[in-house]
Amino acid sequence: MPYAVITQDLTRRFGNFTAVDRINLAIPTGIVCGFLGPNGAGKTTAMRMLCGILEPTSGSGKVLGFDIATQSELIKQHIGYMSQKFSLYDDLTVWENLNFYAGLYNLSGSTKHQRIKEMIELAQLKERQDQLVGTLSLGFKQRLALGCALISHPKLVFLDEPTSGVSPASRRAFFNIIQDLASQGTTVIVTTHFMEEAERCQQIAFFSRGKLLALASPDELKQTSLEGILLELIVPDPLGIIDDLLDLPFVKNCSIHGSSLHVLVKDQASTQQLAAYTGVQPQLIVPTLDDVFIALAKRQESEVPA
Repeated sequence: MPYAVITQDLTRRFGNFTAVDRINLAIPTGIVCGFLGPNGAGKTTAMRMLCGILEPTSGSGKVLGFDIATQSELIKQHIGYMSQKFSLYDDLTVWENLNFYAGLYNLSGSTKHQRIKEMIELAQLKERQDQLVGTLSLGFKQRLALGCALISHPKLVFLDEPTSGVSPASRRAFFNIIQDLASQGTTVIVTTHFMEEAERCQQIAFFSRGKLLALASPDELKQTSLEGILLELIVPDPLGIIDDLLDLPFVKNCSIHGSSLHVLVKDQASTQQLAAYTGVQPQLIVPTLDDVFIALAKRQESEVPA
């Protein structure tokens, strides 16, 4: 299987702080891979190293076959990158912004005009191509920024939290676009903290405290990451009982989900013990990615030396 990205023990430190700690990635070509985790988990730092923007402290890696440490300029020439803050010019029109980015990639003549036309269609901005970017909604700016990142037809595109601050409808529309890109052979790596977006990725890299906790498909993570049985418990006061449940020897983890509790227990016998303790019969449920991340983070905490 060809890989767009491979790393071995990739690490980045800032002084005494380790932002990314010995991560090992293997991301196949032509998929959407989601870098998932809370703010400060190391997602953006990892992405910046892969883009050739930030030099690793140690470890190694290749992006599209180019060495991260020694061929960063070649990496930059072959990828697309969309930062958290859209790098657009508000006093230029949609068409003029795309024209500017086409020039940065040395596109000219009929090729340049064809690419601009393609990106306007991809971003669904045909009716707004002569509109000043400063007057666009955040959702339209988001799609234009994606078009600017793709105008060179890169084989790999990095999107750093591209849907922050936009409406759920805009997020869904945006993910439809990037899934179409992947189906056509472009590899997409996107950082997010939205679980519903992560569900739509073919591969997820879970980050926490600079470490890569897991790298697998959503289904694989749900099937293998929870060491125990996940139950839903509906009680009158979830917040009032959660600490008591966490103290029980057969409960591995417990979290609030809406008006119910998701309780991870050791085994089948624990299910009946939980029912006897609470007076409520728990229901076996399929894990969500939230459940997976909570379990992985809890395991990480337990492995930290005292």
